[in-house]
Amino acid sequence: MPTRRDLLTQATAVGLALGGRMAYAKASQPSTRVTFEVPAGACDCHTHIIGDPAKFPFFPGRTYTPEPASPEEMAALHRALHIQRVVIVTPSFYGADNSATLYGMKARGSDARGIAVIDERTSAGGLQEMQRAGVRGVRLNLTTGGQNDPSIARRRFQSTLEQVRPLGWHIQMNTNLRVIAGISSLIEASGIPIVFDHFGGARASLTLTQPGWAELIDLVRSGKAYVKVSAPYTVSTAAPDYPDVAPFATALVAANPDRIIWGSDWPHTSVVPAGVTRALRLATEITPLGAIDDGRILNQFAVWVPDAATRKKILVDNPARLYGF
Repeated sequence: MPTRRDLLTQATAVGLALGGRMAYAKASQPSTRVTFEVPAGACDCHTHIIGDPAKFPFFPGRTYTPEPASPEEMAALHRALHIQRVVIVTPSFYGADNSATLYGMKARGSDARGIAVIDERTSAGGLQEMQRAGVRGVRLNLTTGGQNDPSIARRRFQSTLEQVRPLGWHIQMNTNLRVIAGISSLIEASGIPIVFDHFGGARASLTLTQPGWAELIDLVRSGKAYVKVSAPYTVSTAAPDYPDVAPFATALVAANPDRIIWGSDWPHTSVVPAGVTRALRLATEITPLGAIDDGRILNQFAVWVPDAATRKKILVDNPARLYGF
């Protein structure tokens, strides 16, 4: 079976043959059937829409350039997974331009909510307009930019908090355990929900004793933070079932099942195994999307959370409360 890289190479050749117009491989779709009963109203809490670059230009300061992934492809994914609702998150390569996210939300209708990226130029009027469209939080993406300094994270967290507090939004963070431990006192005092992407940036190889994990568990147990059990390929190198992620999922659910949510991370723009540095390439060079079987990943969620009532909390009840469905 050809890889996405093979398909991209073929697409590049086709694009050259077509006078330089680029063709792209399709975003991944599940190849494994979901083997448990997904409850009605289930939500995928972490996805991205990547529009046509001619209509949705990328941020000049981005660290990589992805292939497109359309609302129609996302809808097909969720039909296969039996998932009704979705949260679309603005990715790093758009900077603070949320146009592609809003486009995807509009295509999905009332079953969609959004997480925006903002900066100091984002106006109060712009925030209110996004709220009317269904945005319910903002993302601080520290990981993609390689920002691991807790003091910088603290400053960015505080300035963002001032912007979103009047709206009742939450702050979602893509970071690591060192940063989480370094700003835990701010999180506890913030007075708004805080959400951590992808197991809080834990590393399966470092086990449950790694620095910062205890602080994350304490935040979850106290109800001060939510954690997405998402993108296990950022935690583990044990593809395709990531068995070493199971203890982390189990510990989070045991700490507080009311503060755990699930996300696919489709269309898998950052499939770099835990602890591995992204291959060096120009930021403008196309990075193929990951060939991830989301059906198989969702089945692993049922292994991590064998109790159907707890799965409903994580897939339905917690997202409904957090995102206002």
